[in-house]
Amino acid sequence: MDILTIIGLILGFGAILGGQYLEGGSASTLVNAPAALIVLGGTLGAVMLQSPLTTFMRGLRMIPWAFVPPRLAADEAIEKIIEWSNTARKEGLLGLESISETEADPFARKGLQLLVDGSEPQVMRAILEVEVDTKETADLAAAKVFESMGGYSPTIGIIGAVMGLIQVMNNLSDPSKLGHGIAVAFVATIYGVGFANLLYIPLANKLRSAIQAQAQFRYMVIEGIVSIAEGENPRNIETKLQGYLH
Repeated sequence: MDILTIIGLILGFGAILGGQYLEGGSASTLVNAPAALIVLGGTLGAVMLQSPLTTFMRGLRMIPWAFVPPRLAADEAIEKIIEWSNTARKEGLLGLESISETEADPFARKGLQLLVDGSEPQVMRAILEVEVDTKETADLAAAKVFESMGGYSPTIGIIGAVMGLIQVMNNLSDPSKLGHGIAVAFVATIYGVGFANLLYIPLANKLRSAIQAQAQFRYMVIEGIVSIAEGENPRNIETKLQGYLH
């Protein structure tokens, strides 16, 4: 669990509501269904229009990463790689065949299979790096969905504000309807700017950090597997991989 995500959400929105209370206002004045519909619906529609379906759905599936990032047990991975290296030195690369069949991580299993097949180190690196780069590109495109929402939201909020002011101008002769139009105008602006800066953009950046951490972890696995293929000493491999922990 990423506790900073929880604290950030509570602190960010709590500061807004707390400031509203200290100024003598009520939190209920910030609740406006038409403004929410305009801003949230408009933002969602805009980002759906620009995004391929697979990218949009991938972004939605990645939201939990902001709260529970994918587990990357780098220390355990290094230990396993050193065990694989020792096995390869004692039994040869074919000794890794049984290990590859039981390896839980599909990426590591693919690397082990390349080792068993006797692929050249540079060929192995190229094959595995293509997979890492492809996944990272797709994940970053999915995270950009929320970055785009952060860009659209303030503009949609301005549209909502203008729409509210139009209602005000159309009802100047009826003072009873002026308050509703003004409320929509100001609350829509708050929604647009608030959601962009307190939710969408921070969420995109948090996901981007998780994506980069995963890519770095996989590059570490690649380095370890290629080092085994090159016949490096297990102690040297361990020293090299320890650098990824910093």
